[in-house]
Amino acid sequence: MKVTKQEAQQTLRGTGGSPQKDRAELESYAGACDSVRITENTATNANEQRLLEQILNRNNLNQAFERVKRNKGAHGVDKMGIGEMLNYLKANGEAIKQAIAESKYKPNPVRRVEIPKDDGNSKRPLGIPTVIDRLIQQAIAQVLSPIFEQQFHDNSYGFRPKRGCHDAIKKSQEYITQGYKYVVDMDLEKFFDTVNQSKLIEVLGRTIKDGRVISLIHKYLRAGVVVRHSYEDTVEGVPQGGPLSPLLSNIMLNELDNELEKRGHKFVRYADDCAPRMRGQVA
Repeated sequence: MKVTKQEAQQTLRGTGGSPQKDRAELESYAGACDSVRITENTATNANEQRLLEQILNRNNLNQAFERVKRNKGAHGVDKMGIGEMLNYLKANGEAIKQAIAESKYKPNPVRRVEIPKDDGNSKRPLGIPTVIDRLIQQAIAQVLSPIFEQQFHDNSYGFRPKRGCHDAIKKSQEYITQGYKYVVDMDLEKFFDTVNQSKLIEVLGRTIKDGRVISLIHKYLRAGVVVRHSYEDTVEGVPQGGPLSPLLSNIMLNELDNELEKRGHKFVRYADDCAPRMRGQVA
Protein backbone atom coordinates (compact mmCIF):
# COMPACT_ATOMS: atom_id res chain seq x y z
CA MET A 1 0.00 0.00 0.00
CA LYS A 2 1.50 3.30 -1.10
CA VAL A 3 1.35 6.13 1.43
CA THR A 4 2.52 9.64 0.63
CA LYS A 5 5.29 11.26 2.65
CA GLN A 6 2.88 13.98 3.72
CA GLU A 7 0.36 11.39 4.96
CA ALA A 8 3.02 9.58 6.95
CA GLN A 9 4.13 12.83 8.57
CA GLN A 10 0.56 13.78 9.37
CA THR A 11 -0.19 10.37 10.87
CA LEU A 12 2.77 10.57 13.24
CA ARG A 13 1.99 14.05 14.52
CA GLY A 14 -0.52 13.20 17.24
CA THR A 15 1.65 13.19 20.37
CA GLY A 16 4.99 14.82 19.76
CA GLY A 17 5.89 12.45 16.93
CA SER A 18 4.80 9.16 18.57
CA PRO A 19 2.57 7.10 16.22
CA GLN A 20 -0.97 6.46 17.41
CA LYS A 21 -0.93 2.78 16.55
CA ASP A 22 -4.33 1.36 17.44
CA ARG A 23 -7.54 1.08 15.24
CA ALA A 24 -10.84 3.22 15.51
CA GLU A 25 -14.55 2.87 14.60
CA LEU A 26 -16.79 5.52 12.91
CA GLU A 27 -19.32 7.04 15.29
CA SER A 28 -22.91 7.22 14.22
CA TYR A 29 -22.63 10.96 14.69
CA ALA A 30 -26.02 12.61 15.35
CA GLY A 31 -26.33 13.16 12.44
CA ALA A 32 -3.93 31.17 8.71
CA CYS A 33 -6.64 32.69 6.61
CA ASP A 34 -8.22 34.36 9.61
CA SER A 35 -9.73 37.81 9.60
CA VAL A 36 -9.24 37.62 13.38
CA ARG A 37 -5.62 37.22 14.43
CA ILE A 38 -5.13 34.01 16.44
CA THR A 39 -2.88 34.26 19.47
CA GLU A 40 -2.27 31.36 21.82
CA ASN A 41 -2.62 33.32 25.08
CA THR A 42 -5.39 35.83 24.32
CA ALA A 43 -7.88 36.16 27.20
CA THR A 44 -9.91 38.95 28.77
CA ASN A 45 -10.55 37.46 32.20
CA ALA A 46 -9.61 34.51 34.35
CA ASN A 47 -12.64 32.38 33.44
CA GLU A 48 -12.14 32.86 29.71
CA GLN A 49 -8.43 32.16 30.05
CA ARG A 50 -9.18 28.86 31.75
CA LEU A 51 -11.54 27.57 29.05
CA LEU A 52 -8.87 25.16 27.82
CA GLU A 53 -8.40 23.91 31.38
CA GLN A 54 -12.12 23.11 31.48
CA ILE A 55 -11.73 21.08 28.30
CA LEU A 56 -8.76 19.20 29.75
CA ASN A 57 -10.51 18.64 33.08
CA ARG A 58 -10.33 14.97 34.10
CA ASN A 59 -14.10 14.58 34.48
CA ASN A 60 -14.76 16.20 31.13
CA LEU A 61 -12.23 13.95 29.41
CA ASN A 62 -13.69 10.87 31.09
CA GLN A 63 -17.15 11.81 29.85
CA ALA A 64 -15.75 12.33 26.35
CA PHE A 65 -14.06 8.92 26.52
CA GLU A 66 -17.29 7.19 27.48
CA ARG A 67 -19.20 8.98 24.71
CA VAL A 68 -16.67 8.02 22.02
CA LYS A 69 -16.55 4.46 23.33
CA ARG A 70 -20.34 4.21 23.28
CA ASN A 71 -20.64 5.59 19.75
CA LYS A 72 -18.10 3.13 18.33
CA GLY A 73 -17.27 3.63 14.64
CA ALA A 74 -14.64 2.98 11.94
CA HIS A 75 -10.90 3.62 12.14
CA GLY A 76 -9.06 6.82 11.26
CA VAL A 77 -5.74 7.16 9.43
CA ASP A 78 -3.78 5.63 12.31
CA LYS A 79 -6.02 2.51 12.45
CA MET A 80 -6.52 2.80 16.22
CA GLY A 81 -9.55 0.91 17.49
CA ILE A 82 -12.02 1.73 20.24
CA GLY A 83 -10.91 -1.36 22.14
CA GLU A 84 -7.30 -0.19 22.12
CA MET A 85 -8.03 3.40 23.15
CA LEU A 86 -7.92 2.90 26.94
CA ASN A 87 -4.48 1.28 27.02
CA TYR A 88 -3.13 3.90 24.66
CA LEU A 89 -4.44 6.71 26.85
CA LYS A 90 -2.96 5.13 29.97
CA ALA A 91 0.46 5.24 28.31
CA ASN A 92 0.11 8.55 26.45
CA GLY A 93 -2.78 10.51 27.98
CA GLU A 94 -0.69 12.90 30.06
CA ALA A 95 1.62 13.61 27.12
CA ILE A 96 -1.39 14.42 24.95
CA LYS A 97 -2.83 16.76 27.59
CA GLN A 98 0.52 18.51 27.99
CA ALA A 99 0.89 18.92 24.22
CA ILE A 100 -2.58 20.49 24.03
CA ALA A 101 -1.94 22.74 27.04
CA GLU A 102 1.31 23.96 25.47
CA SER A 103 -0.36 24.46 22.07
CA LYS A 104 1.93 21.85 20.52
CA TYR A 105 -0.66 19.22 19.69
CA LYS A 106 -1.23 18.64 15.96
CA PRO A 107 -4.34 16.69 14.98
CA ASN A 108 -4.16 13.92 12.42
CA PRO A 109 -5.89 14.34 9.06
CA VAL A 110 -9.29 12.72 8.72
CA ARG A 111 -9.90 9.64 6.60
CA ARG A 112 -12.37 10.33 3.79
CA VAL A 113 -15.15 7.84 3.12
CA GLU A 114 -18.41 8.22 1.21
CA ILE A 115 -21.83 6.98 2.26
CA PRO A 116 -25.04 6.91 0.17
CA LYS A 117 -27.47 9.79 0.60
CA ASP A 118 -31.16 9.17 1.20
CA ASP A 119 -31.94 9.72 -2.48
CA GLY A 120 -29.90 6.64 -3.35
CA ASN A 121 -28.29 8.40 -6.32
CA SER A 122 -25.48 10.35 -4.71
CA LYS A 123 -23.01 10.02 -1.88
CA ARG A 124 -22.11 12.13 1.13
CA PRO A 125 -18.43 12.54 2.09
CA LEU A 126 -17.53 11.82 5.71
CA GLY A 127 -14.22 12.66 7.36
CA ILE A 128 -13.36 10.11 10.05
CA PRO A 129 -10.96 11.48 12.69
CA THR A 130 -8.66 9.19 14.65
CA VAL A 131 -10.18 7.90 17.84
CA ILE A 132 -7.93 10.18 19.92
CA ASP A 133 -8.96 13.23 17.91
CA ARG A 134 -12.61 12.19 18.28
CA LEU A 135 -12.11 12.15 22.05
CA ILE A 136 -10.50 15.62 22.04
CA GLN A 137 -13.19 17.03 19.76
CA GLN A 138 -15.88 15.56 21.99
CA ALA A 139 -14.23 17.16 25.05
CA ILE A 140 -14.21 20.53 23.27
CA ALA A 141 -17.85 20.19 22.23
CA GLN A 142 -18.98 19.32 25.76
CA VAL A 143 -17.54 22.58 27.11
CA LEU A 144 -18.52 24.87 24.24
CA SER A 145 -22.03 23.54 23.65
CA PRO A 146 -23.59 25.00 26.85
CA ILE A 147 -21.94 28.35 26.08
CA PHE A 148 -23.31 28.62 22.56
CA GLU A 149 -26.68 27.09 23.44
CA GLN A 150 -27.45 30.40 25.15
CA GLN A 151 -26.95 32.19 21.82
CA PHE A 152 -28.67 29.80 19.40
CA HIS A 153 -31.99 30.76 17.88
CA ASP A 154 -35.05 29.02 19.24
CA ASN A 155 -36.05 27.93 15.73
CA SER A 156 -33.01 25.73 15.06
CA TYR A 157 -33.47 22.06 15.94
CA GLY A 158 -30.62 20.00 14.47
CA PHE A 159 -27.72 18.67 16.57
CA ARG A 160 -28.97 20.33 19.76
CA PRO A 161 -29.69 18.76 23.17
CA LYS A 162 -33.32 17.86 23.87
CA ARG A 163 -34.33 18.86 20.33
CA GLY A 164 -35.00 16.85 17.23
CA CYS A 165 -36.87 16.55 13.96
CA HIS A 166 -40.22 15.98 15.70
CA ASP A 167 -39.83 19.33 17.47
CA ALA A 168 -39.11 20.98 14.12
CA ILE A 169 -42.27 19.42 12.64
CA LYS A 170 -44.30 20.61 15.63
CA LYS A 171 -43.02 24.17 15.14
CA SER A 172 -43.90 23.99 11.46
CA GLN A 173 -47.43 22.91 12.37
CA GLU A 174 -47.72 25.93 14.68
CA TYR A 175 -46.91 28.22 11.76
CA ILE A 176 -49.52 26.50 9.61
CA THR A 177 -52.11 27.06 12.35
CA GLN A 178 -51.11 30.74 12.44
CA GLY A 179 -51.93 31.04 8.73
CA TYR A 180 -48.52 30.68 7.11
CA LYS A 181 -49.45 28.55 4.10
CA TYR A 182 -46.46 28.98 1.77
CA VAL A 183 -43.08 27.41 2.37
CA VAL A 184 -39.70 28.10 0.80
CA ASP A 185 -37.61 24.94 1.17
CA MET A 186 -33.92 25.84 1.45
CA ASP A 187 -31.12 23.26 1.38
CA LEU A 188 -27.60 24.73 1.56
CA GLU A 189 -25.78 22.65 -1.02
CA LYS A 190 -22.47 21.18 0.17
CA PHE A 191 -22.61 23.38 3.27
CA PHE A 192 -20.11 21.40 5.35
CA ASP A 193 -17.66 21.26 2.45
CA THR A 194 -17.75 24.98 1.68
CA VAL A 195 -17.81 26.71 5.09
CA ASN A 196 -15.53 29.75 5.04
CA GLN A 197 -13.05 28.88 7.79
CA SER A 198 -11.93 32.50 8.19
CA LYS A 199 -15.51 33.61 8.86
CA LEU A 200 -16.07 30.70 11.26
CA ILE A 201 -12.97 31.62 13.26
CA GLU A 202 -14.19 35.23 13.40
CA VAL A 203 -17.58 34.15 14.71
CA LEU A 204 -15.99 31.83 17.30
CA GLY A 205 -13.71 34.65 18.45
CA ARG A 206 -16.68 36.83 19.39
CA THR A 207 -17.47 34.42 22.22
CA ILE A 208 -14.34 32.37 22.88
CA LYS A 209 -11.65 34.62 24.33
CA ASP A 210 -9.18 31.85 25.16
CA GLY A 211 -6.94 32.00 22.10
CA ARG A 212 -5.57 28.53 22.81
CA VAL A 213 -9.01 27.03 22.22
CA ILE A 214 -9.50 29.03 19.02
CA SER A 215 -6.08 27.86 17.83
CA LEU A 216 -6.87 24.21 18.60
CA ILE A 217 -10.14 24.36 16.69
CA HIS A 218 -8.38 26.03 13.79
CA LYS A 219 -5.84 23.20 13.73
CA TYR A 220 -8.69 20.72 13.40
CA LEU A 221 -10.17 22.68 10.51
CA ARG A 222 -6.79 22.68 8.74
CA ALA A 223 -5.72 19.13 9.65
CA GLY A 224 -6.24 17.87 6.11
CA VAL A 225 -7.86 14.76 4.68
CA VAL A 226 -6.55 11.44 3.37
CA VAL A 227 -8.36 10.25 0.26
CA ARG A 228 -7.30 6.84 -1.07
CA HIS A 229 -3.95 7.08 0.75
CA SER A 230 -3.25 10.57 -0.64
CA TYR A 231 -3.13 13.65 1.62
CA GLU A 232 -5.06 16.82 0.69
CA ASP A 233 -5.13 20.19 2.45
CA THR A 234 -8.42 21.46 3.87
CA VAL A 235 -8.50 25.19 3.21
CA GLU A 236 -12.28 25.43 3.45
CA GLY A 237 -15.15 23.52 4.98
CA VAL A 238 -15.82 21.61 8.20
CA PRO A 239 -15.23 17.85 7.87
CA GLN A 240 -18.61 16.15 8.26
CA GLY A 241 -18.14 13.26 10.66
CA GLY A 242 -16.32 14.59 13.73
CA PRO A 243 -18.02 15.23 17.11
CA LEU A 244 -17.21 18.95 16.87
CA SER A 245 -18.60 19.49 13.36
CA PRO A 246 -22.33 19.67 14.24
CA LEU A 247 -21.67 22.35 16.87
CA LEU A 248 -19.48 24.37 14.49
CA SER A 249 -22.17 24.16 11.81
CA ASN A 250 -24.80 25.51 14.19
CA ILE A 251 -22.48 28.31 15.30
CA MET A 252 -22.03 29.33 11.67
CA LEU A 253 -25.69 28.93 10.69
CA ASN A 254 -26.85 30.89 13.74
CA GLU A 255 -25.72 33.89 11.69
CA LEU A 256 -28.34 32.91 9.10
CA ASP A 257 -30.99 32.43 11.78
CA ASN A 258 -30.42 35.91 13.17
CA GLU A 259 -30.53 37.46 9.71
CA LEU A 260 -33.81 35.71 8.87
CA GLU A 261 -35.34 36.97 12.12
CA LYS A 262 -34.03 40.49 11.45
CA ARG A 263 -35.86 40.44 8.12
CA GLY A 264 -39.08 39.32 9.78
CA HIS A 265 -39.21 35.78 8.39
CA LYS A 266 -40.78 32.86 10.21
CA PHE A 267 -38.61 29.79 9.74
CA VAL A 268 -37.62 26.37 10.99
CA ARG A 269 -34.04 25.15 10.53
CA TYR A 270 -32.71 21.64 10.99
CA ALA A 271 -28.94 21.56 10.36
CA ASP A 272 -28.40 22.93 6.84
CA ASP A 273 -32.08 22.55 5.83
CA CYS A 274 -34.28 25.59 6.37
CA ALA A 275 -37.95 26.25 5.62
CA PRO A 276 -39.09 29.91 5.85
CA ARG A 277 -42.90 30.41 6.04
CA MET A 278 -45.00 33.11 4.35
CA ARG A 279 -48.67 34.08 4.70
CA GLY A 280 -49.26 35.37 1.18
CA GLN A 281 -48.38 34.10 -2.25
CA VAL A 282 -44.72 33.46 -2.97
CA ALA A 283 -43.46 35.74 -5.74
